[in-house]
Amino acid sequence: MSQEDDLDLFQQMMDGVKPLAQDTAELKKDHHVSDAQLARREAAMSLTEDQPEYLSLDHAPMIKPNDIIEFKRSGVQDGVYRKLRLGKYPIQARLDLHKRTLQQARDEIVKFLRQCLRMDIRSVVIIHGKGERSNPPAMMKSYTASWLAQISDVLAVHSAQTFHGGTGAVYVMLKKSAEKKLENRERHQKRLG
Repeated sequence: MSQEDDLDLFQQMMDGVKPLAQDTAELKKDHHVSDAQLARREAAMSLTEDQPEYLSLDHAPMIKPNDIIEFKRSGVQDGVYRKLRLGKYPIQARLDLHKRTLQQARDEIVKFLRQCLRMDIRSVVIIHGKGERSNPPAMMKSYTASWLAQISDVLAVHSAQTFHGGTGAVYVMLKKSAEKKLENRERHQKRLG
């Protein structure tokens, strides 16, 4: 169907339809951006940094195939980090990077984390493999650990428990959305007040 056919069909369907008279609409000239909208905008932009050194493919500190990956931002409570480290949070999503190039892995990690943030998913597993047979060993693991530490929306990272992939996978804790923070605040205020 062409655009002209679509337009003709639309006009046929709208034949005899009269617009509603609306005299109660109020037009606001000064649009105020709320704090929640600013927070959402910042969260959407934080994974799309245009700096050339952001999530670099050129260098990452190399780690060994069986090394444990540990990373926690300041402000993350020890109890929350311990629960993440022990695999006690439900895994809400997972990404497998096996058989990917470094560039594909980097792009998939960014895309995956963006989608998780949009869907308010906070606890995920990224399977990078141990890289025992790669040259150099643990290359994907090393780059994944380096990239996750650079992404501002990642609060904490720890190598997974054996039942989730061991040192060939990492648990990732993502920031809470502004809506979830507000929801938590309201829930705690009701409980305290």
